[in-house]
Amino acid sequence: MPEFIYERLQGAYLRDILNQPEAMRDTIAGLEHTPALDAVRDALRGGRRRRIVLTGMGGSYQVLHPLQIRLTESGLDSILVETSELLYSMPALLGPENVVVTVSQSGSSAEIVRLLDRPGPLYIGVSNTPGSPLATRAAAVILTRAGEEAGVSCKTAVTSMAALDWLGAHLTGAGLDTARSELDALPPAMQQYLSGLKSHVAALVDRLAGARAVFIAGRGGSMAGVGLGGMLQKEAAHFHGEGLGSAALRHGPFEMLGPGCFVMVFEGAAQFHDLHRSLVRDVLETGADAALCGPGGEGPFALPAVPEAVRPVLELLAPQMISLALAYLGGREPGRFERITKVTTTE
Repeated sequence: MPEFIYERLQGAYLRDILNQPEAMRDTIAGLEHTPALDAVRDALRGGRRRRIVLTGMGGSYQVLHPLQIRLTESGLDSILVETSELLYSMPALLGPENVVVTVSQSGSSAEIVRLLDRPGPLYIGVSNTPGSPLATRAAAVILTRAGEEAGVSCKTAVTSMAALDWLGAHLTGAGLDTARSELDALPPAMQQYLSGLKSHVAALVDRLAGARAVFIAGRGGSMAGVGLGGMLQKEAAHFHGEGLGSAALRHGPFEMLGPGCFVMVFEGAAQFHDLHRSLVRDVLETGADAALCGPGGEGPFALPAVPEAVRPVLELLAPQMISLALAYLGGREPGRFERITKVTTTE
């Protein structure tokens, strides 16, 4: 990468991106066996609690997708709802029979504070902020240790996903030793990928020059990277990127594909590989550009192989690289807020 490109990327967002392996190590080191979560699991299995409601706003909502899949596969009843919708459209879910898993890096956004004012369910929190309303008022809390994050969520997102994987191990009765071993694979894999940041961004600057639309697609646990990846382009690069399920991309949005469009498709779990390779081929036939992202990808889309349970965490890094390239192409400092703040205090 020419040095003048890298210089244009300097700022809090780039520092936070590069700090992700260290933040992940700190978060994993702080994860502990939590007997209160074992009690929640027993209550769910014994019928004393009925359903797990998974909620958050923005990126804190998107990172919950892999946990919902895991809970469903284990036979637990769960539903994923944005916190605002939960409060105003589905308050019936806030009964005493349910468990509400709430994710918020600040632990103090407007919707989260209003939610905690609603008595009834048992609240479990995942937050990066000790002393926040979520951390102090939830019946059980898992704290991430990402450190201060100045701008757009990156290291708080990946560490929240690690905490949710740990929570999933508790709630499903999976071995915590196995969960820790899988999580331990993340910091070196993240470091390996980020060591190529300059070359990744340089390749993407060339590839995305002139792009008018960027789509990020995937299935299953990759929906975390799909949803958060689309958000990142808007927040960090002021570019209208869109995250869509791979099948949803074919239902309507496929009509607008052509020159000037770029589609990144997460390779995802093994059962999706053929579907996603076929999708990439079909996108290319429209005249749009497309790339497969995962261990089978190339250049900035080649991700190190990690255990399947933590693959969705690593996938978050590729959209970050895209946001850096698009910010450069748009003449902006990546990740610097101009209209919002780190903590949303207005509903």
